This record gives sequence, C-alpha cells and structure tokens, in this order.
Amino acid sequence: MEISQRAQNMPQSPIRKLAKYADAAKLNGTKVYHLNIGQPDIATPKCALEAVQGFRPEVLDYSPSQGLKSLRTKMVSYYANYGIDLSPDEIIITSGGSEAIMFAYMACLNPGDEIIVTDPSYANYMAFAISCGAVVKSVKTHIEDGFKLPPVEEFEKQITDKTRAILICNPNNPTGYLYTKQEMRQIRDLVKKYDLYLFSDEVYREFIYTKRPYISACHLEGIEENVILVDSVSKRYSECGIRIGALITKNKQVRQAVMKFCQARLSPPLFGQVVAEASLSTPEEYMEEVYDEYLARRNFLIDQLNQIPGVFAPTPMGAFYVMVKLPIDDAEKFCTWCLTDFSYEGQTVMMAPGTGFYTDPNEGRDQVRMAYVLKKEELAKAMVVLRKALEEYNELGKKI
Repeated sequence: MEISQRAQNMPQSPIRKLAKYADAAKLNGTKVYHLNIGQPDIATPKCALEAVQGFRPEVLDYSPSQGLKSLRTKMVSYYANYGIDLSPDEIIITSGGSEAIMFAYMACLNPGDEIIVTDPSYANYMAFAISCGAVVKSVKTHIEDGFKLPPVEEFEKQITDKTRAILICNPNNPTGYLYTKQEMRQIRDLVKKYDLYLFSDEVYREFIYTKRPYISACHLEGIEENVILVDSVSKRYSECGIRIGALITKNKQVRQAVMKFCQARLSPPLFGQVVAEASLSTPEEYMEEVYDEYLARRNFLIDQLNQIPGVFAPTPMGAFYVMVKLPIDDAEKFCTWCLTDFSYEGQTVMMAPGTGFYTDPNEGRDQVRMAYVLKKEELAKAMVVLRKALEEYNELGKKI
C-alpha cells in the first residue's frame, strides 16, 4: 500500500529533520549547541507557573472550542496596548500559532488556490499549504540587503486569478526583518486592489530592536475584513510547550468557518489556557529584562559571526533569528556532518539548513538559520565550534 500523495509531497522540517543525528551525538557524549530551534532558555514567568500549581479542578473537562472566555477577554486588553481594538468574540484560541495558520488556510483557501509569501519564510507556511492543497508562490528577498521587501511590482507579478492571499511574518521568522510603514501600506493597497486575504503572523512583536514602529496588519485601514492575525504566547513568555495561540479577525464569516474546524478538534489545551491567561499579568520588568537579554545576544552573535572568515550575517531588526551565509557548498550536508562526523573538544553545533525556508530547493544552499536563544556564554562557545567546523570541513575538500 502507498501513502498519500499529500504525505509524499510534505517536506520535512529544516528545524527538526536532523534531530536524530543530534540525539545520537548526545548519546556519544557530545555537547550539542542548539541554534536550530527557537526554544527560549529564559525562565517562564513565575505568575504562569504559580497558576498551574494553583489550578486544582476536580474534573479536567473540555474548554469551549473558541477558548476560555476569561482568556479572550484578558487578551483584549493586551492588544489594546498595541493599538489593536478587539472584542473577545474576534479572538479564537488555537493549539499554538501553527494551528491558527492551518485553520486560516482551511477556512479561506480551496485546493489549487495560491498564496504569496516572501522567500525565505517560515518552513511550516509551505508545509501547511501542502496539507490544504494550496499552492505557494514566492517573492524573493535577498540576504545581501538584509531581506528587505522588494518593490510592490514583484508581488503583482505573482498575482493570478487563483491568488487568494498574501502571508507575512512581522517581525520575520527566519530573517528578523521588520516591515516599514510604507511597505505595510503597499501590501494593504495590494490586498485591497485584488480583494485578497492578508494572513499576518505577529508572534514576535515584543522583540523589535529598532526605533522603527511596529505596524500590525490590524492597524491598516480599509482592509479590516481581509486581515487574519496569527499569534502565540510561546516565545514572548517562554511557553512553547503549552501550545496556545490565537486566530484573530473581524471577518465574521471567516470566524464562523474557523469555528467548524475548532469544534472538530473539540478544544484547545485546558492547562495551556490557564497558563496563558496568568501570563498576561506578567510584570513589565520581566518583559524588559527578556528584551534586553535578546538584544544583547543578537548584538553578540552577529558580531561573532561576521568575524569568521567567509561568513556573512545581516543584522536582524526583530524576533530572535538570523539567516547566515556560510562558505560552504551545501548547508544540509554541512549541518548533518557537524552532528555525525565532527566535534571540537567534545562539542558541536546544530543549525537549520537554509534551503528548507525557501520555496525553491536550489535557493539558500549556502545559508543556515540560527536562533539566538542561548546565553551569551553558550553562544561564544558555539561560535568557536562553528569556526573550527568550517575550517575542518573545507580542509576536507567538501567545498566546491
């Protein structure tokens, strides 16, 4: 028997596909520095952990398919702080931001419909499109100029009668790029002109390292019914494991469609919602300390990377990722080799091969994505290991 064509077409995650090699390296006693995944090492807020400890129901029952009303009500105040005016009914709680993206696709796209993304982009955007039978078309951005958005005409070249949506991530994963007000307005004009959906992943809004203002898709006038905002508590509160995200839209028809999928999966995680609700009371001091820590890590990592011969890393303006150009011929081979055949003083590095973030498998072959979610002391050791790995790899003649 054969598996489905959909399953055959489904790509492996560039972030997790090499995990088996990392596990094997650890079993052999090698220390692995995980630069491949956005798993923060900063402690979860105490108020969130205390909420779990204090939550003692007699029955762990289903929550509403839309999510707890108390959580959604509290989220209204959170978004108001960013100038986003919502009601609780316009917020649907999901099992992580990933489910929000999937539900947005399923509610808005038919098989064969096209969605435009910037290239490179978060790998799961492509994977979820394949799951839904949608077609991803890309607008290329380039590492040489920090992945800035190309002229709006490049978007228009990709629009056909099958185009249904544009998807952006702001600040961007994997590039760390932050869209300007002018760029956001250009996207708004395209969405309005062609009556498209605008899916906007904004899970990294707390992490913007420039004086450039944060412009949410929800700030754009004239396309309120077109916007579907995707969010998650995973990164801002170091809560990846609770799997709580949100799909937010003022479009009632879309919400009604999404609710059908929500009901089919019954309910989002109960404990996760309790944690998320408590996290919205996190002291501002915590958020400031986390921000300062990531900013310091970013500055340190970018400086260290650009001191390694042949390496180029543009300075990301947000999130906690950077796409890095390495002096190698094939990033996937190099990343695998680092885990299977290399160690320096009992240490190695794990990175995400860049090709997995591009729609064209021939793009990004000399790039990797790194997440600066380790302490500076750990990042310093990882950079020593990376430098040694590049030297040895190229001495072995693996560079074209």
